[in-house]
Amino acid sequence: MQEFLETESQFPHISDAMTAKPISSPFPLCQLPVRATGRVCKLKGDSEFCQRVREMGFGESTYVTKVSGNRTILCQVNGTRIALSHGAASQILVERTGSR
Repeated sequence: MQEFLETESQFPHISDAMTAKPISSPFPLCQLPVRATGRVCKLKGDSEFCQRVREMGFGESTYVTKVSGNRTILCQVNGTRIALSHGAASQILVERTGSR
């Protein structure tokens, strides 16, 4: 059985974004441009929603890259791709980092 291990070289823009300073004020994840990386700075919504998205990896200070989507948002967080509804993505506030 082969194991698949992701490395920084597969996602070079992620490591650059982790050292970058925020370049914008917080806005909803659904508004992040495709292929851009942002840092989660605040979760809105009730406590159950906030706990659930934290369990999915969208905790405060986590870096997330928007892969695609407008109605359903496909994101990459902690090496995993996760799809969110537009409503859920609008409750996750991010600060854009880097130039991508």
